[in-house]
Formats: sequence, C-alpha cells, structure tokens
Amino acid sequence: MDFLASTHLHITTWVVALILFFVALAIAKPKVVHMILRLFYILIIITGVALFIKGMDFGEGMLYGLKFLAGILVIGMMEMTLVKKAKGKPFTTFLVLMFVFFFIVLFLGFKLPMGINFLA
Repeated sequence: MDFLASTHLHITTWVVALILFFVALAIAKPKVVHMILRLFYILIIITGVALFIKGMDFGEGMLYGLKFLAGILVIGMMEMTLVKKAKGKPFTTFLVLMFVFFFIVLFLGFKLPMGINFLA
C-alpha cells in the first residue's frame, strides 16, 4: 500500500471513529455502536503503526513516537469515557483529556514532515 492510500485510510478510520464516539456518547444504550467503535480502534492502530514505520524514514523518530503515544492515549480516553458513562460515573475528566491528547496529535500531525503544512 502506498503512502497516500495508507494516510487516507488512517484519516478515514479516525473520522468514522470520532463520529461513532459522539453517537455512542449521545445515545442511552450504545452497546452495538461501542463494539463497532472498538473495531475501528483496531483499524486505527494498524494503520497508525504502518504510518509510524513509514515516518521513521523522515528522521523525526522521537516526534513520531510521541504522536503515536498520544494517539494511543486518545483511544484510551475515548474508551474510558464510554465505559464510565455506561457505568453511570462521572466521565468529564476523560473527555477533556481525550480532547487534549487529540489536539496534541493534530498539532504533531500537521507539524511533522508527513503531515499537511497549512502555514507554508
């Protein structure tokens, strides 16, 4: 799979996962949506690992590693938010952390050489 196709697949899985996450957050009993979202977590991780390996060719290994770690933390916070909501416990902290890590991932994604440079 070439670089552009794997990037588009990764972005598409993230967009679908975010939509599923907010749908699961909005509905009362999101069991089926949550299970589909978990499948997308796996797809995100697989495509992310493929991009991470390709990112090592650009010489910014540490920043790609931080982006990878932040991406895993986004997935973890999404999962914890939905689990806490399902149990009826407060989940706002995990939701806020998810957004913080998500913006870190976006920042690094746009800053690193494989990303889109909007400022140039």
